[in-house]
This record gives sequence, structure tokens and C-alpha cells, in this order.
Amino acid sequence: MPAAGQGTRMGDALPKQYLAVAGLPMLRHSLAALAAVARVDRVIAILAPGDARWDAHDWSALAGRVEPLRAGGQTRARSVANALERLAGEASPDDWILVHDAARPCLTPAMVERLLDEVGDDPVGGLLAMPVADTLKREGEPARVGATVPREGLWRAQTPQLFRYALLRRALAEAPAATDESQAVESLGHRPRLVQGDNANFKVTFPEDLALAETILALRRKHA
Repeated sequence: MPAAGQGTRMGDALPKQYLAVAGLPMLRHSLAALAAVARVDRVIAILAPGDARWDAHDWSALAGRVEPLRAGGQTRARSVANALERLAGEASPDDWILVHDAARPCLTPAMVERLLDEVGDDPVGGLLAMPVADTLKREGEPARVGATVPREGLWRAQTPQLFRYALLRRALAEAPAATDESQAVESLGHRPRLVQGDNANFKVTFPEDLALAETILALRRKHA
């Protein structure tokens, strides 16, 4: 049993992206935010090859703006790399690619627009992120503080992350263990632009995160 305040990670009975949040699959909220941005030409949902749940849901409200692509891999990097490979011949080297976590259902079109505006024609690309506000501790012995880590200059990476097709494809090929697209691009010696995101754009990881996402989305609906 977890101690008070400690999160419990979600089980694997239902893929996280299909968990219900505010009455809809979590994935639906993320896709809707992207589909609402006119500057985004295509919205592609990367699914596992054997995903049988997609067709069980009604996606018609997204008005044909979203297309499924069964190209998912064992890791995020592999999934994105597979999707980029499938787009070969359709995407130009300089086309911008936005990558977003389905588990961040509180993304808004305004956040996407801010990322697009601030990255602009940046030669590298960029990502939404938030400056770290908490005091950080590095564990030494198990469950004991080993050191306090200075938080100055530290940011928490969010998504979407925005990079050009050719650069991102090369970066993921050369850094297949990267945990996000920015890390892969950084491994080539580039320095992506940091664009301030929003604390609401958090990643649903623990069961209590679902309740918080429900609250945020319900408040937005109430004030829409």
C-alpha cells in the first residue's frame, strides 16, 4: 500500500490512452486540441499494430481531421520513427512535425498556437516546457536524500514538440533510446527552443491525475 501522498501507477488492463476522462477517451481530448488548430494540416494518431479499440469509438466529431496509423513500437521513439518512415514520400524534409503525448489530455489549441508562433522559422525547432518550481532532491541511499539539486535553469519538458521532418527522422535513427524528440535532436548537437507551456498540460501518470484532468476539462466546458 503506498504511503500517503505517493502516487500509484496505472495498471495495464486498459491502454492509458483509452481511459475515460470527462466522458471521452483520453486520446480524444489530445486529438481534438490538435485538430482545432488550422495551421496543423494533418493529425495522425499513432496506434499499436494490433489496436482493436480505436474502431470501437466514434471519432466523427473530429470531422475527418484525424487519421489512424498503426505504426506503434515498443517505445515512444520507435513509434514516432515508424510513423515518420511511413510518411516518407509524402512529407518534405522541411515539413514541421508536431509530436504530442496522448496522455496529456488538457492541451489546448492556444498552447499549440503559442508553440508554433514562438518557434516560427527557428533553425532547430522547440518544445513546450515549464520552469521547475519545486526544490529537487537526488536520492542517495534508498529513500534518503543524497543531495539537493539546484533548480535554476531547469525545465520540465512537455509536448507538443516541434521539429522538421528530416532532422527529426535522422535524430531518432541515431538516438533510438531518447525519451523525447528534443533529447534525440539534442544528441546531434542542436539546442531546441524552450517555449513556456502550462501547468495544466501535465502527463497523466497516476490514478489521481485522472481526477485532476477531469476537473480541468469540466471547468473549461463550464466556462466555454
